[in-house]
Amino acid sequence: MFGIENFSAFIIAGVLLNLTPGADTMYILGRSLSQGRKAGVYSALGIAIGCFFHVFLAAFGLSVIISKSQLAFDIIKYLGAGYLFYLGLKMLLNKDKSAFEISQMEEKPDSKKIFISGVITNIMNPKVALFFIAFLPQFVQKGCSNHSLSFLFLGFTFNFTGTVWNLILATFSSALSSKIRSNYSLRKWLDKFTGLIFILLGLKLAFTKSK
Repeated sequence: MFGIENFSAFIIAGVLLNLTPGADTMYILGRSLSQGRKAGVYSALGIAIGCFFHVFLAAFGLSVIISKSQLAFDIIKYLGAGYLFYLGLKMLLNKDKSAFEISQMEEKPDSKKIFISGVITNIMNPKVALFFIAFLPQFVQKGCSNHSLSFLFLGFTFNFTGTVWNLILATFSSALSSKIRSNYSLRKWLDKFTGLIFILLGLKLAFTKSK
């Protein structure tokens, strides 16, 4: 479907990544815990819109590269494999023992301002763009006739699962604020499990022969 392979693996890896605390997660938690559920929800929606920017950038940018040179695309895939391996290794070896740090923000939320801030926060994060460029090609068939459609479908799927999680996080985090602030063990195990998945994905790509 849409020239996509190993879609189930993509879903699993994407969900694990979404569950792993990152910059977007911390931003949503900060808004939700300090300004309430509504602020958290608007933050999550803003981040979702920002993520679309990276999806389109990766989809059409990579498609142009493919149309120009299959060799260039293969190079991107192998660089992507190395990047995923690096991310996984970094997660497995991370020994940071700090708890979740949630900064205090203004008490009266401005929904429009919060939404726009969420969009900008995601768009201005270069790691998001780099991740999409490294991650999406791993699940697209070489012989696919329309790579941009494949990338868009994968990107929208990833963004959908991430947005669902972010909305759940925003809705329920205020009621669990004390546990979220101190639960380092949850973050640690999510990091390590996700890191292992990334390493396996990177190795799979590196040792897959061209068709």
